[in-house]
Amino acid sequence: MSADVEEVDVVIVGGGPVGVLTANLLGLQGVRVLVLEREHAPHGQPRAFSCDDEALRIYQAAGLLDAMKPGLRQGRHVTFTGVGGQPIAQVRLGEVDSGFGYTPMWFFYPPLLERALREGLSRFPAAELRTGTDVEALEQDGAGVTVRYREPTTGARRAVHCRYLVACDGGRSTVRALLSVPLEEQGAQEPWIAISGTVAEEDAPSECHVVCDPERPAFLGRGPVGQFRWEFRLRTGETGEEMMQPGTIRRLIGPYVNPDRVKVERAQLYSVRSEVARHWRVGRTFLAGDAAHLMPPFLGQGLVSGLRDAANLAWKVAWVLQGRAPEALLDTYTVERRPHVRALLDATARLGSVFNARSKPMAWVRDTVLRGLQAIPSARRFVEGFPLKPAPSIEEGWVLGGRRSGRNAAEGSYLPQPRVRFASGEERLLDDSLGPGFAVLSRGCRMGSEVGRELADALGGRAITVRSAGVPGLDEDGVEDHTGRLSEWFRQNGADIAVVRPDRFVFGAVPLARLPELRTALGVEDP
Repeated sequence: MSADVEEVDVVIVGGGPVGVLTANLLGLQGVRVLVLEREHAPHGQPRAFSCDDEALRIYQAAGLLDAMKPGLRQGRHVTFTGVGGQPIAQVRLGEVDSGFGYTPMWFFYPPLLERALREGLSRFPAAELRTGTDVEALEQDGAGVTVRYREPTTGARRAVHCRYLVACDGGRSTVRALLSVPLEEQGAQEPWIAISGTVAEEDAPSECHVVCDPERPAFLGRGPVGQFRWEFRLRTGETGEEMMQPGTIRRLIGPYVNPDRVKVERAQLYSVRSEVARHWRVGRTFLAGDAAHLMPPFLGQGLVSGLRDAANLAWKVAWVLQGRAPEALLDTYTVERRPHVRALLDATARLGSVFNARSKPMAWVRDTVLRGLQAIPSARRFVEGFPLKPAPSIEEGWVLGGRRSGRNAAEGSYLPQPRVRFASGEERLLDDSLGPGFAVLSRGCRMGSEVGRELADALGGRAITVRSAGVPGLDEDGVEDHTGRLSEWFRQNGADIAVVRPDRFVFGAVPLARLPELRTALGVEDP
């Protein structure tokens, strides 16, 4: 390698939330990582404004959630209105227990979130974010990838060589274009306008409002630090120039808030798109986030899907770099993530067709049905449980047996995260005990605890003994399951030992009698 070519383990192209989260997760694993970001200033395009319980859990795993809390606001309820602005439903998401440690809807202020992510990189001396870098070319072979970039402010051209490249550079990905990877469209594009601004607390509208009127579908979200987001679908014949006029913006937001009391910070046109890259891996280069898939906003899953990509890919790259796994492990990234993204796109399209109906008669029927469902307690609870969102799962990939053996099987499922009690008496969420690597949970018996420690040592992870409430003998490696949720999970799966991946998906959960099968699948020799 030429002396003027910098050398790192991983280059990430794109310094948005997905790219910088990926860098943080790699940093936790001791990987040398460089993030190349084109912009010096904050991004000018409409950014995601909401996320869910899975996103918060991923931030928690990265050790960043506490730093992000000032920029987060819980979404407690969503009000839906239909034809003529008449109420049709209210979903109380603040009362929903998804089982993963958090309620299912959160709003955030992008600058604060991105600041916390970027400051998180300072924890790792071998991680760097380099702004003002415009990627121009890449060359890859069996040994790695050489990325060539330019610094527009100085005109200097530089090169960096890495073992792996991760493209998190958005829907107009330069890396995807350099690789000639096409996007496969899954639906027609629709033009929308996003308006961001601040409103004083005393003038603030309701928390979250989804307008399902065919005349003008819209969304209103209330974030932290006085932030609001309004999004409106353009009507046929409306032009971007017309919609960006201050008078038009006042007219759009006027039905929901006094426009004289709003400080509009940004208005931006965008297209609702449903597209998936044909390939997510080309040689030693991977696509993640919007570079791999573009998702409509109706389920709020665009950013979260990118965070899931990061959580899935980062530990696998680290394991291969550290010689703990063969390169074939990296092929499971696409195998595991692509089906879930497609399921989310299908669910988003179904939801969008219902709530963004263009036909008034169809919208009237929808409104009548939803009002009826709201009057039935069991139906209302079902809707509030967010049934349209596909559950996080791995149907095929690096799990025991290579694929899930059934819908309710433990392997490939997302581990529940209840609150547990530590030996100190403190109560916290389960993941705070698991660490950034693999974790082996054992149901509280002596043999299970010993086996758990052996497996955890072999995997370079952490062993956790789960004891029921009131059972003595809790030590530093144990947690008390005072809610009973973990004990019930072990019972339902007939398991004594559970191996949990760094992304909190269950590799496998088995009784002690099946321990040899688990060891073989993990490539762990008998002690």
